[in-house]
Amino acid sequence: MKLGVNIDHVATLRQVRGTVYPSPLEAAALCEQGGADGITIHLREDRRHIQDADLHALRKALRIPLNLEMANSPEIVEIALAAKPAEVCLVPERRQELTTEGGLDALGQFDALRPAIARLREAGIVVSLFIEPSLRQLDAAVRLGAPVVELHTGKYCDLSGEAREIELLRLVAAAKHGHQIGLQINAGHGLNYDNLAVFLKVMPHLDTLNIGHSIVARAVMVGMAQAVREMKGRIPR
Repeated sequence: MKLGVNIDHVATLRQVRGTVYPSPLEAAALCEQGGADGITIHLREDRRHIQDADLHALRKALRIPLNLEMANSPEIVEIALAAKPAEVCLVPERRQELTTEGGLDALGQFDALRPAIARLREAGIVVSLFIEPSLRQLDAAVRLGAPVVELHTGKYCDLSGEAREIELLRLVAAAKHGHQIGLQINAGHGLNYDNLAVFLKVMPHLDTLNIGHSIVARAVMVGMAQAVREMKGRIPR
């Protein structure tokens, strides 16, 4: 199982003061030292954290794969096609949200997504869809030609008690179904050092976990490389 580290909030800290530091590029290098298997960034349409220059610098310097989260926006699609990260993950995006609030409606947006996915794949970029643990959404991903899905774990992380158990069962069922129909199963959003153990105990077929906020928050206390090492230590080898 691989760990992708999302470094968006390193850029958030930089942008809040309009400085040139902290550097996402330096953070990515430290993540790599700590054992990260990939780096994830989200180039939002409003550029609230990651900037175009960050994407190009990371694309040039990284020795591990770069995963670009992005909306199905014509502008961002063109940027992705020019930069050619190893992978893009298509996500829903709203200007007023603090962070991504749910999965992409691959079924409802099927016709809008299909051309972008085709162009990205033709450019040699692996395409992932960030979706809810819904069997219909998984089936839509296959029909769209996306070989990878990232299951949205935010609801699992936010809920408690019986509601959390029910959401975990949905995630397990989705992982099993997705695996059966040939998808690579990733997961992410809201996972942290405390809630990961129970999640991993029951979740099958996981290839990659994408985790960001909790690692960056921990890095404030212990440093980025150490924070990544601690998270890697919680993931089965």
